[in-house]
Amino acid sequence: MLTANMTIIYVPNVVKSADFYAALFDIKPAELSPTFAMFVFESGFKLGIWSQYTVEPALSLPASAARSEIVFKTARKDDVDFLYHEWGVLREITIIQSPVRMDFGYTFTALDPDGHRLRVCYLQLDE
Repeated sequence: MLTANMTIIYVPNVVKSADFYAALFDIKPAELSPTFAMFVFESGFKLGIWSQYTVEPALSLPASAARSEIVFKTARKDDVDFLYHEWGVLREITIIQSPVRMDFGYTFTALDPDGHRLRVCYLQLDE
């Protein structure tokens, strides 16, 4: 059975985006070049950042249309509120959705510098 363990996002400036994620998660990239960066999290999950100008095969959509959402699951509901305050107030990251209860749980959504959505959520599927 296949297991997904890596997400790659396409960006105009790899170094700028890598700096954002390094500061956000207080980790250094495992790999960093002008065209690609990779972060490896304690869970083993990998986040790749690839230059939208050098990705192979080339993007068929305009680069501005290539957007994604990365989801970060928290262990506690209070963590959502804590990160909302830390990211939105202390780090001045753009927040596009304040904490709200949705069908799947309690969540908020932010944007990285390239417009990719960063969703933080406490899953409440069994509650």
